[in-house]
Amino acid sequence: MDMRFLKMNGCGNDFVIIDARARGALPLSQAQARAIADRETGVGCDQVIAVERSIRGDAFMRIWNADGGEVDACGNATRCVAWLLMEEGGAANRRIETPAGMLYAERAGPSLITVDMGSPLLKWEEIPLSRAMDTARLDFSANGLDAPGAVNMGNPHVVFFVEDVSGTPVARIGASVEVDPLFPQRVNVGFAEVRGASQIRLRVWERGVGLTKACGTGACAAVVAAHRQGRIGRTAEVLVDGGSLEIEWRAGDDRVLMTGPVELESSGDLPAP
Repeated sequence: MDMRFLKMNGCGNDFVIIDARARGALPLSQAQARAIADRETGVGCDQVIAVERSIRGDAFMRIWNADGGEVDACGNATRCVAWLLMEEGGAANRRIETPAGMLYAERAGPSLITVDMGSPLLKWEEIPLSRAMDTARLDFSANGLDAPGAVNMGNPHVVFFVEDVSGTPVARIGASVEVDPLFPQRVNVGFAEVRGASQIRLRVWERGVGLTKACGTGACAAVVAAHRQGRIGRTAEVLVDGGSLEIEWRAGDDRVLMTGPVELESSGDLPAP
């Protein structure tokens, strides 16, 4: 029996979303996920998402990157899945269980969703790094860029601060840093241009995907890293290739809130695995 899918995006970061709650789980192999994500021969997307049953939340979300590898978190996909569940049940909020933990989402507008992404992990072993160092300013450089910040927002991020992101060879540097031995689980690589006390222009090389139009956890990581280096306050608009996200790192409870748009593009059918 074929599987129905929805194609959605959050600021251009696009997903194939499959509702597997009726079957309990979606047994996709790495090769099957990679085939779905292939933009030449498959549906084409940055991530394949399965919505499965959850005992603790309203749904459990599984995530495969375009290379077929599973990851623990995806902020933009969480917004899309939360919107679908809200539309389905008419609720104003939903709880999405992920391998990185429970995420709470609420409606901020007709197609705007706010997700509580939890507290950032900042210890070197939580990123994780292969050796101990200060994660606010890593003793690490690449192509003349140095002292990036490192943050785990459900998956590992390193954020370089640059004068002009449009003139930075993001793909070349990102591909190299992603697989550097300092990052034993590989890493998402952000390039952030701080444009004021409350605005960042960001591009992200995402592990297992490549250059993306948006990365929700990357936007959260950029604000956390920038604040830790004294570059911005705790709230900022993050401008990505596909739009903008509002990020707030609350001082009171250490939680990171992300607000951004979702878009339903199309639907179709896939052969069942």
